[in-house]
Amino acid sequence: MESRPGGLTSAESAALLSTDGPNELPRLQRTPAWRLLLAQMVHFFAVMLWVAGVLAFVAGMPQLGVAIFVIVIVNGVFAFAQEQRAEHASERLRDLLPVRVVAVRDGSPHEIDATDVVVGDVILLSAGDRVVADLVAFEAHDLQVDESTLSGESVPVEVGPHGELWAGTFIVSGEGRAQVVATGVRTRLGGIARLTATADRPAGPLAVELNRIVRTMAIVTVGCGAAFFGLTLFTDTPPSDGFLFAIGVTVALVPEGLLPTLTLSLSMGAQRMAGRRALVRHLQAVETLGSTTFICTDKTGTLTRNEMVVEQVWTPVGTVQLTGEGYGPDAQVTGPPTAVAAATAATAAAVACSQGRAVERNGAWVAVGDPMEAAIDAAGRRLGPDRPSLPDATRRYAFDPRRRRASALLGDSLLVKGAPDSLLPRCGDGALVDGALVDTALREVDRLAAQ
Repeated sequence: MESRPGGLTSAESAALLSTDGPNELPRLQRTPAWRLLLAQMVHFFAVMLWVAGVLAFVAGMPQLGVAIFVIVIVNGVFAFAQEQRAEHASERLRDLLPVRVVAVRDGSPHEIDATDVVVGDVILLSAGDRVVADLVAFEAHDLQVDESTLSGESVPVEVGPHGELWAGTFIVSGEGRAQVVATGVRTRLGGIARLTATADRPAGPLAVELNRIVRTMAIVTVGCGAAFFGLTLFTDTPPSDGFLFAIGVTVALVPEGLLPTLTLSLSMGAQRMAGRRALVRHLQAVETLGSTTFICTDKTGTLTRNEMVVEQVWTPVGTVQLTGEGYGPDAQVTGPPTAVAAATAATAAAVACSQGRAVERNGAWVAVGDPMEAAIDAAGRRLGPDRPSLPDATRRYAFDPRRRRASALLGDSLLVKGAPDSLLPRCGDGALVDGALVDTALREVDRLAAQ
């Protein structure tokens, strides 16, 4: 579409909003709660128990009939409550869209509701913003986007001019301007939400096997009851007494305890999985997952903790080992004192060239910005409180994929961070360090990369 850096006018945006509709994800057509509860009461096994309860009353065993009815009702309510608690997770995709966004309207920035964004709007982007719709950037300054919500990849993606940004992702660093090309259900995120709303859920292995067993039990119990009723006819027993006896046999053969035992077993499994932050929407999925032999995936950020950690720092005077997890300041540091001092200075320089930081929120240390830069910041804290206190950079040059380095100007000093094969050869002209030391560093890079 035609690029319009000046954005839309209020009249144009209003016309498009009335035509295309609000910028919202498709709403799932939820089944009413009463129907879900009723479904727990009328599946094949429950119907079998209802019939058994009625027969118990007919046979003159009201206590047994009441007990069977209570089992069915309590079990249905319990299963309904367990699944309802997890069912709301299907609507959490809606939370991936921001409430407010800055758009250019009538030639100037305005903060508007996310639902009012239309195709053609120009959106102002900055670090920390959630992307409101599918966009195409026409101005980008060190713009990096976390696309893990769509791709599962934890490494931020750099977006330049004419690059695409997807709804539901968020800006890690940099700033820019982008034009909306799709909103609501027409975004890639909307397509995912639409698939979840239209997908049919087939019966799981447990449901198929349970239905087979219940059908078999129904045939056996009814057959046995009919057989005993036939035998009473040959013993001169009154037909009414024989019928009641056959009903008693039939009810006795019904396994009333199977349904609550099965539900409680699956619920215990669901609770254990919830303790490990795995959400089970349907109880029968617990058994299905338990039958899984292999899970094949190539998304490392999906299966791991999605954190980066500095484990080693090589210096010309020795290697420093850091043993710790996450982005917190606590870790075990081992290495020669001279190497620790050199690693501390190097880390401080790298932090000065970085925008990402490790910050403490609600008692937990998390990454803000690029995870690798946050890991470097955490390593600086772990190396000790005596790390050099550097002044704020008078100017910072963001990482450039062509130069493959970032730098920060601190007074008369220029601190540089970047790819080893981009930086180290520039240190080997004799002005800074000995060329042999550069060769040693390059060999060390190869050794570490081989690990």
